[in-house]
Formats: sequence, C-alpha cells, structure tokens
Amino acid sequence: MHGKAYIMLLGATLFWAGNAVAGKLAIGHVSPMLLSALRWGLAMAVLAAIGRRRLAADWAVLRRHMRLLLFLGALGFTVFSVAMYCALLYTSATNASIEQGGMPLFVFAASFVLFGKRTMPAQAFGFLLSFAGVVVTATHGEIRRLVHLDVNFGDALMLLAIVCYGIYTAALQLRPQVHWMSLMTVLCLGGTLGTVPFVIAEAAFGKLILPDAAGLVVIFYVVVFPSLVGQVLYIRAVELIGANRAGLFINFLPLWGAFLAVLILGEAFQPYHALALALVLGGVLLAEYSGRRAALPPP
Repeated sequence: MHGKAYIMLLGATLFWAGNAVAGKLAIGHVSPMLLSALRWGLAMAVLAAIGRRRLAADWAVLRRHMRLLLFLGALGFTVFSVAMYCALLYTSATNASIEQGGMPLFVFAASFVLFGKRTMPAQAFGFLLSFAGVVVTATHGEIRRLVHLDVNFGDALMLLAIVCYGIYTAALQLRPQVHWMSLMTVLCLGGTLGTVPFVIAEAAFGKLILPDAAGLVVIFYVVVFPSLVGQVLYIRAVELIGANRAGLFINFLPLWGAFLAVLILGEAFQPYHALALALVLGGVLLAEYSGRRAALPPP
C-alpha cells in the first residue's frame, strides 16, 4: 500500500514540475494569460461534469462561502499561473522550478502571520535557509545584485507567485467541509473568472496569441496532468499514508523540475542551481522535521 502511495506522489510531483516546462514550451504558441484562462476554465468544466452530483449536494454549503472560495481561487490559481507563465518569458524553467521549492516555507510563514501558528526555532532557521536558496536562484548566484535591486524580472515574478500561493494554501484552513471535487470546481471557477481581466488586457495590448498545434498540446498537458491527474494522485496518496508523510514528497518538485528542464529544454545546470537546491530542500526538511517532532505527544 505504501509503495503504491509513493508511486502516486512521485507521479503527482512530476506532473506539477512539468507545468514549468510546459509554460516555457508555450512561448510563441499560446499567450500566457490565455493559457491560464483555458487551463482553469477547462479543468473546471471537466470537474463539474464528473462531479455534478457531488457539486449539487454541496451547493448549499458552497454558496455560503462563495466569496471566500472565489477569492482564494483567483489568488492561488489565477495569480500563481499568470505570474509563473509570464515569469517563464524572462527566466529559465530550472530557476522557476527551484523557486517553487520554497513554497512549503511560505505556507509556513503565511500560517504564522495569518493564524499565529507556533514557530519552533529550528523551523524559523529552516525558513531562512530555504529562503536563502530562493534568493541565490533569483540573483543567479550573485547576492551582491540585491544591493542594486538587480534581480531578473522573471525571478521576481516567481517570488510573487510563490508568496501568493503560500497565502492561498494557508488560507485554505477557512474552507468549508465539502467533497474535494466540489471544492476544486469552485476554486477553478474563481481561477477562471480571475483571468478574464488579464486576457482582456493581453488582447488590448496586442499580445494575445491564439493556440496553434503546439499550443494545443501544451493546453492539453496543463489541464489534464498538473490540474487534474496530479491532484487526484496526491489526494489518493494522502488517503493512504496521511497528509504529513505525503507533504514531504512536494520536495521532489524542484528536483523533477530541474531534471526536466535540462532533459527536455536543454537548459544548462549551473553551480548556483546545485547550491540553491541544497539550501531550499535542506531548509524545508529541517522545518518539517522540527514541526513533526514538536507535534509528537510527550512520552
């Protein structure tokens, strides 16, 4: 049973990591705002069709929390996707993948700020260590760039993306207790509605690119694998081994992402990438290990 769960988790993180590579491949074939809109709109349609009975049963509860859920969908889905796909116009998929590895620590920081969750000294140190890895990536290994605020625009957008996703994930504690498919459908609705002004602006500035054959392949991938299959695999694995153990596998995302970027896109893996990976993963592991030790009942 555990082996099956591990395979599911490795598959889920592989599909999520592939999203950055897909965003890079989309350049020139479908514009980033339109890609975001189609991703969440099509995912919402599929979820609504498959889970229509669940959605109908949960609708009364969902309606009472609709404003919150639409806002969370716009924050976690729209802002993250738009920022990431735009970031990939200016930075490498390797950088974007490593920077995403800092997500668990931003979730931890947002939980502390929003809900006052207790912080252990080792957790705080883990956060600083992981954030240092993100900074190393954003400055391409040249920390002195911070003095002159000389940070690649794409890496700055990725920082915005992971901060917003951290807030979104922490705020999910406020979600109503409904079936996950119903919840995802409404969150995808918020994500779709949130992309509308971005698509309008993209068209107004003459930047809209309708998908060609390659763009359609990218759209198919981001809808089916990161948005749908990856979520199903992760949720099923959580049911088998629990959220705490499953959450640790998210640390594979930057590893998969860097591997795919080198393998598929031919990007160069620089020494600062290795340093950043070590800092990000080391910080996350330290924070999670400390948090789990603190959560254990006293002997």
